[in-house]
Amino acid sequence: MKRTAVVVLVIVCAMSAWAQAVPKSGFFTTSDGVRIHYLEVGAGPAIVFIPGWTMPAWIWEKQIAYFAPKYHVIAVDPRSQGESDKPAEGNYPERRARDYKELVDHLHLARPVLVGWSMGVAELLAYAGQFGTADVQGIVLVDGFVVLDEALQKFFPQWMHTVAADRKAFASSFIPSMFKKPQSESYKQRVIAESLKTPTNTAVELGILGRPDSTAFPKLAQTAVLFVASKQLAKQVDTLRAAVPNLQSEMFEDAGHALFVDEPERFNTAVEKFITAAAK
Repeated sequence: MKRTAVVVLVIVCAMSAWAQAVPKSGFFTTSDGVRIHYLEVGAGPAIVFIPGWTMPAWIWEKQIAYFAPKYHVIAVDPRSQGESDKPAEGNYPERRARDYKELVDHLHLARPVLVGWSMGVAELLAYAGQFGTADVQGIVLVDGFVVLDEALQKFFPQWMHTVAADRKAFASSFIPSMFKKPQSESYKQRVIAESLKTPTNTAVELGILGRPDSTAFPKLAQTAVLFVASKQLAKQVDTLRAAVPNLQSEMFEDAGHALFVDEPERFNTAVEKFITAAAK
């Protein structure tokens, strides 16, 4: 009898822990009337995950599962992505950064750590430039550009022309290229389908306007910053380090652009180590 009771208790506790780790969907409306979707789970120090160009909040699913037991985890669908509204206006870094600030305020997050991937890097630079970094615990930049040289400035408009010409073909080629480690076909198709939720004209606009602003570098120097990058972006890390002496970095030599999907254990450990140190 006692053994049965213990087994039941263990099952109940396990189910309770599982339920607590499943993120809940939330929505809030920005100051310009756009309904933004986010995933939320856990309690404790806050971490906000921001995905890249046309990507959904759930692409951080391995980070959500890892951090949920000890942290208050939020993953956002930026405007015009995922389950958020798809407005014709506001699809540029400064406005999207304001969306994130309004989300932080809406959820009453005290000194969150902000994690931005790819185009999210430019948006976190815009966040720092507009709002400073005094109210954040730290910033994690994930495999995105912090500066664009002349060649890159010419490349992005040309690249977006390819997007406009045949969006589905572009997504079918680009999405699998983000991963260096094997991912299931069903997973890749799921990500492609999510990417295509962003209207093509908006996707092009985001790609052209989503440029980093280096004038925000001094604001980054006032907080803890971690730059996690694949080897292709090593020069970007060096450029930022020259302007932000307190920069910490972690290079992923054998991962693709979506390095947190390719090597989630290493990524999660690096971010948690950074958060722990930043809190001291």
